[in-house]
Amino acid sequence: MINNIKGIIGLAARARKICFGADSVEDEIKKNKVKLVIIALNSSERTKEKFKKICNQYNIPYIVDGTIEEISKTIGKSNKAIIGIRDINMAKGIQEKYSGGDVIE
Repeated sequence: MINNIKGIIGLAARARKICFGADSVEDEIKKNKVKLVIIALNSSERTKEKFKKICNQYNIPYIVDGTIEEISKTIGKSNKAIIGIRDINMAKGIQEKYSGGDVIE
């Protein structure tokens, strides 16, 4: 996972603009509050497929990158495979950095 992305995620966590954990992220997606979902590479296939399907259904972009350990450390929690970014500007910033400069629409 790119350090710039970790920085933005960490900032979002400190600003309380994220949700984490499968149940919480799923609830926030259904309430239309999540702007971007980040899924750990080493999360289970079932979890990855579930969140890809939910994100596609609700038209929310997602990134599959980083390990559970990296994501957890970045947000200051433990064992978190899924995080949702609630702030649109932070979500766009992460997408720009991840895609090499362009926002994924």
